[in-house]
Parts: sequence; structure tokens; C-alpha cells
Amino acid sequence: MPPHTTPIQILLVEDNEPDVLLTQEAFWEAQLPTELHVARDGVEALQMLRREQHYAHMPRPDVILLDINMPRKNGLEVLAELKADPDLRTIPVVVLTTSQAEEDIMRSYQSHASSYIVKPVEFDEFYSAIRALGQYMLGTVRLPPR
Repeated sequence: MPPHTTPIQILLVEDNEPDVLLTQEAFWEAQLPTELHVARDGVEALQMLRREQHYAHMPRPDVILLDINMPRKNGLEVLAELKADPDLRTIPVVVLTTSQAEEDIMRSYQSHASSYIVKPVEFDEFYSAIRALGQYMLGTVRLPPR
């Protein structure tokens, strides 16, 4: 994996605090050069992405990790808005959720999600999934320019 001079900016959109902590710990344990920003619901995510209100200095994320089941605006609604916005549509979105429903999977890909990952329940499996995702983002794909 080639070294990166600047960390990858990741926006995690997740309302479940234990899942936020688990994701933060998995990225930290994997020692991946990332900066993880957290939005607790879809409305906050869109404010952060559009740099509204007190998010004016929020860096543009290189990738978004998006949960589906959230209050105020769910992940599928956020995904549809992102992909309809010419300024945001090029940001890769990885759906990272507990839902295994075929309807959620189909709707995510129909709304142009880059990937759909079902969150593993066990920490070791979750850690492995995050590490693989991080290595993929850092060493395999070319992310769109910021």
C-alpha cells in the first residue's frame, strides 16, 4: 500500500454511539491515515457536506460511510440527495449498516452507492472489514480529487 501524505477524510454518518466508537477504534487500531468526522443523523450530514451553519470549515470528505436507519433523515434519503447534487455526487458513498434487507441493498445501488457493507457483529470481524475498506481506499482505488 503506497504511503499517503495527507489523511483520507471520512464522513461517518451514524446515530448509534456504540457503532461510532467501534468504527473510530477500528480505524485507530488499523493505523490508517484517516480523519474521521461524525454526523449523528442525515440532516447533520447534509449540513456538514454543504458546509452550512457552523460547518463552514468542514473538509470535503473523500468518502462517506453511511448508515441507513437514522432519525430525521434516513440514509437512503441522504444518498438520493447527495447523488442529485452536482457538487456532492462524485463523493463515493459506502453504505455501512446492519440491514440485510434486499430492498435496502437494491435501493442503495439504484441510488448509486459505491458499495454496501453489512456491519459485522463481532469486533474482530468489524475490525477486519474496516481495515480492508481502509486499505482499499488508501491503496487500491483512486478517489476523486477534493
